[in-house]
Amino acid sequence: MKKRVALLGASGSIGKNTLDVLREGRDFFEPVLFSAHTQDESLLTLKKEFPEARLALSGKENGPDGIEYFGGKGLLEAIACSGADIVLNGISGADGLAASLAAIQSGADLALANKETIVMASSLMAAEAKKAGVRILPVDSEHSAVFALLEAHGREQAAELILTASGGPFRTRSAASLESIGPREALAHPTWSMGPKITIDSATLANKGLEVIEAAGLFGAAPEQIKVVIHPQSIVHSMIRLKDGAVYAQLSKPDMRLPIHNALYWPECLPCSFAHLTFEGLVLEFEKPDVKKFPMLDLAYEALKQGGVYPAVYNAANEIAVAAFLSERIGFTNIAELTRETLSHDWQGGADSLQLILEADKAARNLTIRYITEHLSW
Repeated sequence: MKKRVALLGASGSIGKNTLDVLREGRDFFEPVLFSAHTQDESLLTLKKEFPEARLALSGKENGPDGIEYFGGKGLLEAIACSGADIVLNGISGADGLAASLAAIQSGADLALANKETIVMASSLMAAEAKKAGVRILPVDSEHSAVFALLEAHGREQAAELILTASGGPFRTRSAASLESIGPREALAHPTWSMGPKITIDSATLANKGLEVIEAAGLFGAAPEQIKVVIHPQSIVHSMIRLKDGAVYAQLSKPDMRLPIHNALYWPECLPCSFAHLTFEGLVLEFEKPDVKKFPMLDLAYEALKQGGVYPAVYNAANEIAVAAFLSERIGFTNIAELTRETLSHDWQGGADSLQLILEADKAARNLTIRYITEHLSW
């Protein structure tokens, strides 16, 4: 019997890579739902290729014939009614949180590319997944690698999780030169092809900060057990250090289709046609991250140590700051300044309900917007 798959964010970067995996695995998968935010034409094109799949457009309240679900509530209804065995959440940003929760509550395994789900609500998601008897399977290349390594060696044997980072396009630039960087330059990532938000996050190391928080939530690791190393080639996707000191790594070409393939086929390991690595002429470099030049990484560790809603606040402030940078309202270095300023307020409170998390998220966004308006708008 084919595995029934719902793909959320089908028109984005993760969605397009997932479609490649689904096409290669037509004998294994049955797509039952595709969602997009506003790209109705993309959904209708997919309907021609996969006529049995239902369509949901989360960013509009109406649209062309052939699309059955509209708006945020429509997306959640579509997930609940899809009958999917696994939901791949490729939605960008905090908007993906409610969809992840709906997927788990529908009884489907969750293949998670939306890191904000765990950053904002790791305890809630773990509790809901346990209650529903489903698995959360990471799709980020780093967490997919850690997941596979821990499955192979045993979580109880791991002393450290070592996440690799490309370092982004400004790894070798001086701190002073970062102030003049504009969006076009920051969107030119050296090794990965991604959406604009995650590309800017890679340039500031916020993406790695989010992944540190996500690793703590996914694997139950303490902040001091999670390390970050810069690896410009993006061949080693993550490593684990065992208690005896030995380090084990997962290597492949930088191709998001491989972690997507692994999540969709889990628990089986089946052949695929992409990400195969050859070693002729291969050079691997590693270096320590420069947290003075890229403070977003240390700010993430601070938010993780504070706990509660602080990780959600970190994410909210960063999302607002990145949007302001992309619209040229603030400078590149202001992203970290804004995030630090927002985190400096008192955010004490629990993160054990969706309502509390969303309230903190909204408050942090409003505070960040106000600071931009009053102090930073160009």
